[in-house]
Amino acid sequence: MGVSSMLDLLHIENIAVIEEADITFHPGFNALTGETGAGKSIVIDAMGAVLGQRTSRELIRTGAAKAFVSAVFSAVPELPVLRECGLDAGEGELLLQREIYADGRNACRVNGRPVTVAQLRRLGAALLNIHGQHDGQQLLDEEQHESYLDSFGRVEGYLATYGDCYAAMEETRRKIRSLQMDEAEKARRMDSLQFQIGELERAELKAGEEETLRQRRDLLRNSEKFMSAVQGALWCLSGGDDGGGAVSALREAAAALAPARNITEELGGLHSRLEDLQSEAYDVLETLRDMADAMEFSPQELDNLESRLDQLYRLKKKYGATVEDMLDYLDQCRKELDRITFASDTVERLEKSLAREREQVMKAAALLSDARKAAAKELERRIQDELRQLDMPRVRFSIVFGEKEPDPTGVDVVRFLMSANVGEELRPISKVASGGELARIMLALKNVLAENEAIGTLVFDEVDTGVSGRAAQRVAEKLAQVSRRKQVLCVTHLPQLAAMADSHFSVEKGERGGRTYTSVTELDRDGRRLELARLTGGADPTPAMLAGAEEPDGGTVRPDPNVRLSYLPQNPVFPKEHTVLDQVLLGLEGEDRTLAEYEAKTILTRLGVPMFDQPVGQLSGGQRKRVALCAALVSGCDVLV
Repeated sequence: MGVSSMLDLLHIENIAVIEEADITFHPGFNALTGETGAGKSIVIDAMGAVLGQRTSRELIRTGAAKAFVSAVFSAVPELPVLRECGLDAGEGELLLQREIYADGRNACRVNGRPVTVAQLRRLGAALLNIHGQHDGQQLLDEEQHESYLDSFGRVEGYLATYGDCYAAMEETRRKIRSLQMDEAEKARRMDSLQFQIGELERAELKAGEEETLRQRRDLLRNSEKFMSAVQGALWCLSGGDDGGGAVSALREAAAALAPARNITEELGGLHSRLEDLQSEAYDVLETLRDMADAMEFSPQELDNLESRLDQLYRLKKKYGATVEDMLDYLDQCRKELDRITFASDTVERLEKSLAREREQVMKAAALLSDARKAAAKELERRIQDELRQLDMPRVRFSIVFGEKEPDPTGVDVVRFLMSANVGEELRPISKVASGGELARIMLALKNVLAENEAIGTLVFDEVDTGVSGRAAQRVAEKLAQVSRRKQVLCVTHLPQLAAMADSHFSVEKGERGGRTYTSVTELDRDGRRLELARLTGGADPTPAMLAGAEEPDGGTVRPDPNVRLSYLPQNPVFPKEHTVLDQVLLGLEGEDRTLAEYEAKTILTRLGVPMFDQPVGQLSGGQRKRVALCAALVSGCDVLV
C-alpha cells in the first residue's frame, strides 16, 4: 500500500555550511550517512525550517543575505488544514517555500500563495514528522506520558467535554473566592465603600454639570464687559431717547423707496431687501434687550459657583477625571457594597452550583479515564510487540494510573513503567532504561503513534544513538518494516541501518576557496559499498571490509534498489481479535484489498491455513508464521528474510 503523501524533493540554499543542494528522496527507506560534523543534521534543520518550525538567523550561511528552503510533496490527500488555511493541493502536489532573512523576517509560500509561519507549521505537521535524537529524553518526563497516551487513544472528544465542564467549575470557584474575605477585612471594606458612597451622594452630581458651571462662571467674571458690549449694540440699533438708531434708519429707508418700488423691478428688489434688513435688525435688538434684562450680576452667585467647581475638583482627584466617571464609580461602589452585604447568600448559591458542576466534572473525568484505560491496554500490547521486534523480548511495559485532584487534563496520573530483565519489578523508565533501551522504547512508541496518523513521511534523526550489535539490526529491520507503509528518512551512523535502505545519501563536508561546503549525493551500488565499509571499519576500508559490505548475511547492499524485502519474525504476534484474512490484508483498502483477497485465500489454502474467518489468537505458532508469510507474499515483496 502506498503512503498517503511523500517528500519528493528538498532544495536548500545558504543553510549553515550548505550553499546549495537538491535532494531527491524516494519511496521506502532513505538513509543519510556521513562523518560526524559533515552536516547531516543541517539537512534535518532545513526540513524543520520549511515545515514552519522555529528557526534562528544564525542558520543563514555566513555572508548570505537570506536562506531559502523548498520542499515538494506528492500524493497529498485532502487535508483539513488545507481547507482551514484556504489552500488547495490541486493534483495532490504541494510546494512549500520559506525564505529566512538576516533581519529576522520570514517569507512563506505554499503553491506560490503567501502564508504565515504558523500556517506553514500546521501544514507541515500534517505532512512530515521529525523524530530527533533527543526525543527519547522526553520519556523520562512523566508529565509527557499522558499526552502520548491521549495521542494514541484519540480521546480528544472526551478531553474537550471534560475541559468545558472543568472551565465552568473553575469560573464558579473564582467567583466564590472573589466574595470570600475575613470579617475584619469585610468590615473595613464596607466602611470605606459607605464613606465613598455617602460623599458622592451628598455632592448630588449631575452629568454635564461641570461644563455648565464653567460657562456661567466665565460669564459672571466678564459681566461688565458683557453689559458694556450689549448696551453699545442696543444704542446703535435703537438710538437714544429721540430714536435715530439703525432700526429706525432702515425703516425710514424702506418707507422712502416704497412709492417707487413698482417703477422698476430693481427698485422693487431693493425695497424688499430693506424690509428684510429692518426685520432682522429688529429681531437682534429685541434679543439684546432680553439679554440685558436677564443679566443680573451677583457677587454671591460667583462665590457659589467657584465653591461648587472647587468641590468637583477635589472629588475628581479621588473618584474620576470627569463627573461622568465619578457617577460610574458611585454605581460600582453601590454594586460592590450590595455584593458584600449579600455575599453570604451569593456564596451559598454559588457553592450549590459548584457542587453540581464538580459532579459533572467527575462524570466527564470518569469517561475520560475509561477511554484512557482502554487505550492503555492496547498501547501496552502494541509497545510490547514492537519491543520484541526490537530485540527486547523479555521487557515488560506497563501503563499505570494514579489519581489527582481535577486539573485541566483530568484526574489521571499516567506513568509508563518497565522491567528490562526477568524477575525485576516494574519501575519508572527513568530508573531502569539504558540509553539504547530508551531509544528503542521511543522508536516503538513513535511507530505505534505513527500508525494512527495520516502523516506519510517519518524522519529519524540519529534515533539509533546508544544502540549497537544485534539490537541495531533489529532497529534497522523495524525501520525497513515501517518504510513499507510510510516514507522513512533516517540519519544514521550505523551500517546495519544504512544497509537496509532503499536509497542511500552521503553527506560530505569539504573546503573550497577558504570556505566550508557540504554536499549531499545519492550513492550508486559502488558508492554504497564504500560508504558501508567506511561505517564499519573507518576511513580507509580494506578489501575484506569491502567484501563484507557485499555479504547478504550482513544485511548490506541490495542488488537492486527496487527490490522489496519482508521480514518474518520467529514468533509472530498478532491482535487476537483479528481474523486470518483481516491480518493478511491489513493495511489494504478499496480496490487494492479486493484484488488481493482472492490471491490471499489461494495462498492460505496452499499453506494449510484455509480457516479465513478464524481469529488468529486461536492459531498455533506454526500457523501464525504461515499467516505472516502469506501477508508478505500478498504485499508484493521480492525477498523474504
